[in-house]
Amino acid sequence: MKAVQITETGAPEVLKYVDVPTPRPGPGEVLVKAHAIGVCMPETLVRKGVYKWMPPLPLIPGIEMGGTVVETGPGTNKLKLGQKVFVCAREFKERSGCYAEYIAAREDLLYPVADTADLDQVAGLANYQVAWHLLNSALNGHIYDSVLVVAAAGGVGTALVQLAKAYGKRVIGLVSSAERAAFARAQGADEVIDRTRCNVVEETKRLTNGRGVDLVLDIVGGAQMTDFYQCIAPFGLLMLYGRMQGPPTGNIDAAIERPPWHSAGYRHFTMHTMDHWPALRAKCTHDLLRLLHAGTIQVPIYERVPLAEAARAHRIFESGAVMGKLIMKP
Repeated sequence: MKAVQITETGAPEVLKYVDVPTPRPGPGEVLVKAHAIGVCMPETLVRKGVYKWMPPLPLIPGIEMGGTVVETGPGTNKLKLGQKVFVCAREFKERSGCYAEYIAAREDLLYPVADTADLDQVAGLANYQVAWHLLNSALNGHIYDSVLVVAAAGGVGTALVQLAKAYGKRVIGLVSSAERAAFARAQGADEVIDRTRCNVVEETKRLTNGRGVDLVLDIVGGAQMTDFYQCIAPFGLLMLYGRMQGPPTGNIDAAIERPPWHSAGYRHFTMHTMDHWPALRAKCTHDLLRLLHAGTIQVPIYERVPLAEAARAHRIFESGAVMGKLIMKP
């Protein structure tokens, strides 16, 4: 079969399109033929060799796939031939293996999906897993009616906008261009702030009649993170779940102490909190599949890139141009 493999870390060119043996399903396993493969940020970090949870080299990267069962191993009884499935490598010991035409995996670690499911959309659910946990698990009881989503046109940002709207919340999206503003509105954002055209704090206050939002979800970090405390309502919460511009460099205590004094909180989230929580991972994914089947969420596909052009896919992903989800087709 064809697969994308890395034997060394570095630039996108280390992603090599190669021939490797097609795996055979062992006891309790099935063989899945890929229909679509998602491109996610963790894979770019693995490729660069900077991921904290690096799998050993050489490896086939990739954490999400929508595909079909084409062979079953001895002792399988859950999945049948022709069954559509969501493959999520977050369920595997090594979170990798999906940049390939086929993957063999234990059937109890795969998620069956409806026969009518669009497998391109199924392959984009990893971002929605992050969003689901941000809005359910990570809040741990925090009550909110309004949310400011930073990078609202990105992969996880899109998922956050859609899910928060499904939960009946008021969503303000923060973006960096008029094109991305229109995209965020199309995903359901009630209001959108283009940070290149106005002061984010002032516009957030204007849109909320001076109160601010109950929740800020920030994937960026860096020097700008502490400014968001001026966007938060009394007893609000700032949740950091990424570091696109590096770790926060401001003084969080000083930011909270600035007028108006309103008792705000700070929390950090990583998906690796779920590494040893399989029941919660399953609850999340089953709920997302239910919402996808119902049409409540819909994964917007930015571009479909041939698997043979994985290096180009990574360059597109890292360009910052992607709105919604980038997938690869085997």
